[in-house]
Amino acid sequence: MANKIGIIGAGAAGLFAAGRAASLGNQVKVFEKNKRAGKKLLITGKGRCNITNNCTLEELMDNIPGNGRFLYSAFNKFNNHDIMDFFESINVPVKTERGNRVFPVSDRSQDIVNGLINYVRSQDAQFFYEAPVKEIVCEENKVKGILLQNDDYYEFDSVILATGGISYPITGSTGDGHKMAKKLGHTVTDLKPSLVPLEVREKWAARLQGLTLRNVGLTAFDNKDNKVYYEQGEMLFTHFGVSGPMILSASRHVMDCGYTGAYFLIDLKPALDEETLDQRLQRDFAKYSRKYFGNSLSDLLPKSLIPVFIELSGISPEKPVHQITKTERKNIVQLLKGIKLTVTKPRPVSEAIVTAGGISTKEINPSTMESKLIKGLFFTGEIIDVDAYTGGFNLTIAFSTGYVAGSNA
Repeated sequence: MANKIGIIGAGAAGLFAAGRAASLGNQVKVFEKNKRAGKKLLITGKGRCNITNNCTLEELMDNIPGNGRFLYSAFNKFNNHDIMDFFESINVPVKTERGNRVFPVSDRSQDIVNGLINYVRSQDAQFFYEAPVKEIVCEENKVKGILLQNDDYYEFDSVILATGGISYPITGSTGDGHKMAKKLGHTVTDLKPSLVPLEVREKWAARLQGLTLRNVGLTAFDNKDNKVYYEQGEMLFTHFGVSGPMILSASRHVMDCGYTGAYFLIDLKPALDEETLDQRLQRDFAKYSRKYFGNSLSDLLPKSLIPVFIELSGISPEKPVHQITKTERKNIVQLLKGIKLTVTKPRPVSEAIVTAGGISTKEINPSTMESKLIKGLFFTGEIIDVDAYTGGFNLTIAFSTGYVAGSNA
């Protein structure tokens, strides 16, 4: 007999759960408080939608620092390769790029959203837009139905909660689902920003606002001087500090020490060791031997970075290049290999890509995504206390848990 299933939230996880549940012959209704589905999906991957990562299961687990082990069972049922096959099967071809990131061939997140909506509709699920939910109605620890804000009531055998975290509230992720789950007795662990831009102590960073550094190395240390992360890639200076792909990834690694006291060393020339870099510097100084130090770095650094770099070096910009000592040159090399930035705090959670924290995994059955407290209540996606690094891993969690919840509801 077909079950009546209500799904709260039409983001990545909710849409996937809806399509899967409806494909098994259930009667599915999807409630979304926005005017349309997939609002957050549209802005992921800079509007290109990095849907998953084409890596091994082991690498997938390595990229989920927030309770990754909870997802073993889900990935055994539906993993990153299944996600790629799924989108190919609904005529949204995908491609793999640098870092094994997977995107639609069209580079348009709209195609991912349209593909999912069409898939859900083709399985006869119903959408209700601008339909915020007031509460999940339960009796004797079992789901009974959903009450909307306008007091419309729908009876259901199962409800899947897929309202996301609290990052990007403009897309509708405002923590509604956490409140509903809490009301039903669930534990919500501390909600923190993850994959988030960071504010730094150094005042000179703001002067570089808008500068993107490409192909630089970044080493992150916690507040006890332990190295916790290294990557080569790009970063961006902003009016408050730093952002960009590498910084967002690094933010998750320094979150565990509460951000404060963590610091980064930026290697401006990661392809060169100190000795090779010193030889390169000597060639540049020979070329510019008749100039001042302030005019000798244009082959080595972006124009806007030069005044700041000179300040940090402590050498007068008016010093003739041929008068620079061996010790000063050694200091320049060390600065090129490690400019220090000290983290003071993360930007607000509203600017984070994902939310760390959520409904405690101890209260969810990992093989079905069903609540251990309320029969017929299922959780999926970012509302659960799981989170990953950048690279398509968070959407992999959303699709995989959506599939499992949709299969079992």
